[in-house]
Order: sequence, then structure tokens, then C-alpha cells
Amino acid sequence: MKNISAKDAKYGFGMLIDTARAEPVTVEKHGRPVVVVISVEEYSRLLAIERLQTIEARRTQLGK
Repeated sequence: MKNISAKDAKYGFGMLIDTARAEPVTVEKHGRPVVVVISVEEYSRLLAIERLQTIEARRTQLGK
């Protein structure tokens, strides 16, 4: 995972987008991580995992 400053993210937004398409990018403000930028494909993958976990949790609750 790459790390960049908020200032670099602001002035190099195109580069931030290109990098985030390949791997997550942590944006830091005053040396502290504040956000992670990910590709839409990675976001969709994470949503799918979350949905599957929610379905499994509901099935477990119904089985009790």
C-alpha cells in the first residue's frame, strides 16, 4: 500500500487515481492516515464480501 500526503494528493490527483487503480493508497494529513483511496473494482469486491457475510450471519441467526 502506498502512502502520500494530502498535499501531494491534491496537486497530483491524476497520479493518485492511477496509483489507486493498481493498489490502495493511504492519504496522510500531518503525518497521520486519514483516508484510503481504492479502485472501483476493489470497492465492488469488498461490497460483495460484506454482502456474503451479512447473508451468512442471517442464515446463522435463523438456524438458532
